[in-house]
Formats: sequence, C-alpha cells, structure tokens
Amino acid sequence: MLRVVLSGYYGMGNGGDEALLATLLQMLPATAEPVVLSARPEATEQLHGVAATERSSALGVPKALRQADWFIWGGGSLMQDATSIRSPLYYGGLMGLAKNFDLLTIAWAQGVGPLRHRSSQWIARQAFRQCDRISVRDRASAALLQEWHLEPTLAPDPVWALAAEPFPELSSLPAPRVAVVLRTHPQLTDARLRLLVTALTQFQQATATHLLIVPFQPSQDRAIAEAIVAQIPHHSRMILEENPRRLKGLFRGVELVIAMRLHALIMAAAEGARCWALSYDPKIDALMAETAISGWALPDLPADAAVLSREWMECLANGEPLSPETLSSLGDRAAIHQHLLRSHAPETLLS
Repeated sequence: MLRVVLSGYYGMGNGGDEALLATLLQMLPATAEPVVLSARPEATEQLHGVAATERSSALGVPKALRQADWFIWGGGSLMQDATSIRSPLYYGGLMGLAKNFDLLTIAWAQGVGPLRHRSSQWIARQAFRQCDRISVRDRASAALLQEWHLEPTLAPDPVWALAAEPFPELSSLPAPRVAVVLRTHPQLTDARLRLLVTALTQFQQATATHLLIVPFQPSQDRAIAEAIVAQIPHHSRMILEENPRRLKGLFRGVELVIAMRLHALIMAAAEGARCWALSYDPKIDALMAETAISGWALPDLPADAAVLSREWMECLANGEPLSPETLSSLGDRAAIHQHLLRSHAPETLLS
C-alpha cells in the first residue's frame, strides 16, 4: 500500500479546489491510500470518501507525514502572497517537514504566484527546490521555476480531465439556461456589481433565459448570489452544490456560462458550454488566450450595461463551444499530471 499525504486549499468550501482534489484522487494509483490535510476533515471524508486530518493540527499533521511514503502539494496557487505571506509559510513549512521525514515530494499542477515580497519568493524557491517532481498548469509558472533552474512538467489544469457526474435537477428548469459565477474580489466593486446586475436583467428580459447563480465558495460568494436572485426573482435561482463532479456536470445542462472563477470556466468549457469570462487575474487571461474564450477584464468593463447584455446575447445565439478536437487535446494533455504521479509508484501499485 502506498501511503500519500495530500495538501492543498482543501476543506474551505471552494468548488475549484475541491475539483482539484477530486481530480488528484482520480489520478492517483488505484491502490494508493491517501490522507488529506483539510480545514474540515469530516466534510472532506464525507465528500471525497477518503481519510482526512486537520490541516493545522500540531499532532495530526506530523503523525500523517511520519506514516506516509509520499507528500503531494495538490493543485492550485498555493505558493502565492496575494492575500498574505501565510500561504508560503504554511505550504513551504509542510514541504520542509515532509523532506525531514524523507518522503518523496511532488508539487502537482501548481500555479505559482503572485509572489510580491522577497521573503515569499525566497520561501517558494527553497520549497520548490525540495520537490522531487514538479508539474505546473501554466506557462508563466513554468518560466518562473526555470528562472530558479528547475525543470517542471507543463500541462493544462487537471480539472479538464475530471470525470463529471449528472445533475438531473436541471431537466425541470426552463431553457435556455445560463449559469453565472461571480466571486468577491476588490476589482468587483459595488459599482461594477450593479452594472453586471443591470446587464443580467436586460439580458434575461431580452432572451427569456433562466439564470442559475452558482456561488463556488458560498462562504465568500453567497451574498453576491443572493443579491442577484433578489433583483431578478422570477427568472433566477441560486444553486448550492459541494460535490465537484456534480458541479462540473451541472454545466453540461446550460447553454452559456458567465464566470469569474477559473475552474467554473474550465468545467463549463470541458462540458461543452459556451463561456464568457470576467477576468481579474492573469490566470483567467491565460485561459482566455489559450482557448479563445470571450470576455472582459473587470477594470475595463464598459460603462453601459447594454454593451454587456448585447455581447451575452451574441454569445448565446452564435457563440461556439470548444471543438471536440480541442477538448480531446486538453484532456489528453491534462492527463500528463497523472503520468507524473504514476511514473513514481512501484510497478505493483499502478493497477
């Protein structure tokens, strides 16, 4: 049995990070025995069906590492200081502890940065240098690690390859259906949110769509979702879903997705929906450039809501989802993250 400790932004109720965990569990060797470091171990155990321990436990974390063979930084932007220096300190400290226990260490599907402070850069550089294998999900992260004389494997975000589950509840809702995924962020000011709600109202009235408002991280995004539903009460509803496989399956039943969150766009595009992005971060810009997804940067939104509503109408009527060839290529390339994992497992564990 291969004992593996998984570390990431898990148990925080973020649909994108839970999707990364679900994909990592999907890609592990079949006979691996994972333990997840989670902010809510019981919720993680119930949602993913694996063992979990409190991510900040001074006793539980060293115990899990002491009993493990591998330590994996799960996917996402773990080494960043956009909010504070605590993330580099926490994840860098775990990597150092794992090396002290002589574990094989893997940084998996990472997005590196932003690292605005010299101390954060130093911590990240030292932590990545302790990794036996590294995969990243974007070119900017690969370029940064190469500046540090490291050679990561580059592949698309692994959630492109996540197996979705059906979301049959959508069948009872009128079509066309449009999903909206907004998040709290300093760039989404009150004025810009009012502009978007006005545009959504105009869009709904012009197209008779049913709006599905999906807070990907309800603890942060639910207030925005509730505000939209309150202003478009008869033609919208909020959908709360924790299971990332069902969350991805939800997008199979919609015609258009308007989203800020990276993994909402990835899930939706992977399931064949048309997508329109609201960018607040270089990772969204990179996805838009790679896939030709339309959208606007939040700071550049037009002052006239009618401009946005007309763009959404055009996307709904004439937009094209990603081609089957593009989706097949993204899925195949995302599976490179799986090869990174399975190439280091003992042959008897590869199943």
